Amino acid sequence: MDVKKPFEIARETLKQLTVRKMAPTPANYQMIYSEVAGVATELPFPADRLRDIAQALPTKTPGQQKQRGLLDSAIRQLNWDGVKNALMAYGGFSPPADTSPFAGTQVSIAPPVETLSSTVNAPALTADFFEQIARLIEYALPALGTDDERFAEQTQLLLTAMRQPEPDVLAVKLMLSNFGNRLSFAAEDQAEIKVTLLKLLHLIIENIGELSLDDRWLTGQIEALMTASSPPLSLRRLDDVERRLKDVIFKQTEAKGRALEAQEEMRLMLSTFIERLSQMTESTSAYHGKMEENARLIEQAKTMADIAPVLKEVVGATRTMAHDSLTARDELRGMREKAQTTEAELVKLHQELDRVSALARHDPLTGALNRKGLDEALDREISNVRRKESPLCMAMLDIDNFKTLNDTLGHATGDAALTHLATVTREAMRPQDTLARYGGEEFVILLPDTPLDKGIEAMTRLQRELTKRFFLAGTEKILITFSAGVAQMAGNESGLETIKRADQAMYLAKRSGKNRVLGS
Repeated sequence: MDVKKPFEIARETLKQLTVRKMAPTPANYQMIYSEVAGVATELPFPADRLRDIAQALPTKTPGQQKQRGLLDSAIRQLNWDGVKNALMAYGGFSPPADTSPFAGTQVSIAPPVETLSSTVNAPALTADFFEQIARLIEYALPALGTDDERFAEQTQLLLTAMRQPEPDVLAVKLMLSNFGNRLSFAAEDQAEIKVTLLKLLHLIIENIGELSLDDRWLTGQIEALMTASSPPLSLRRLDDVERRLKDVIFKQTEAKGRALEAQEEMRLMLSTFIERLSQMTESTSAYHGKMEENARLIEQAKTMADIAPVLKEVVGATRTMAHDSLTARDELRGMREKAQTTEAELVKLHQELDRVSALARHDPLTGALNRKGLDEALDREISNVRRKESPLCMAMLDIDNFKTLNDTLGHATGDAALTHLATVTREAMRPQDTLARYGGEEFVILLPDTPLDKGIEAMTRLQRELTKRFFLAGTEKILITFSAGVAQMAGNESGLETIKRADQAMYLAKRSGKNRVLGS
């Protein structure tokens, strides 16, 4: 049989389109061309229909979102194999190995509930598998609250069904579907509650700030509170908000008490002033009355004997008037001095509160936590370790040759060097890390969620950062270095025991040549 050439097939195709009176569309041309060439007709790629299907697929999980993206890409490329593989992976199946342009792509999503009934006999649906899902549900429950009794009852029924020796897969499938719907509503409620509570907290903080506009310390604390209570939130940041808010409330309570005392003293002073003023008015009126009466008696007097008693009464009234005026003046002066004393005490109280608040948990020189602040931070981090079973590293830092620096350039320069180290450290470490001054030139850094090797890497990075930022003593550039020891908290070890191990490693680093980091 002779094989027709392409131009002959094309010519015959056009002839058949004319004979059959068919519109010369791409689809008709493709159909006649395949018929004349004797090959199977290849249907056009239904891209529009497939896009509609892709748009209808849910994308609630990361796995679904990933497969949806692969499906869209395959449709754009008019690639049937890519479409097939994406849809099979979306349904919980693995695509055939190395048969598509997406070969090598890792697909790792759990089968959706709808496919449970078709995989009843799959090895994954074992009692252990159901137990893992049950534990996953239990771990999520604390974040959803306990207000919805119906939801709690539904959850317990689901957990009971999943922990049966031989779970009814179809029943569990239906219960999981219902649970998923309720879970989505509960999660949205909890998210909305969190946002609303955060707004209320901001309103309270702003209100406190509005009531204390003239207090720079309180204004600074308010700004710090607003920053600490901004998303994203964590338990560590909320602990910081609680501590700062307690400081603010304590100071405002003390200041309010003294302000009320000053207000009461001012009220008494004004009351006394008004009373004395009234008395002086009455005395003045009586004095004027007596003076007018005495003037009339003097006009009527005929002899000196008649005038003498009148003069005596005038002198007595004048003396009484002068005495009352002096008494009122002395009382008002005493009240004014008392008010000034109260005001000075109030200012002193504010200054003392500022000092106590600054020194309560922070080192005044470097701004790092002091020993008391470190103890509180340790308690908080250790609680997190016990609760989440996460690693916690502690690093002990000691500035190299600090005594020589002090002796050569003076204690002021030494203090500036300590401040420089603390500043660089704060800028280099993560928000969740904690810096504390342990004593002298020693600092402790708490590194949560950090294993030993990562802790050593963090301290090494800090050493490199210090070499990039010279310390200036006047016009002289000085390279500040430190030796560090890092220890990871182990078992039931206390925080102080871990710090002691880090301290021992730090001394080994110094004896090994300084400017080193050693683990313990």
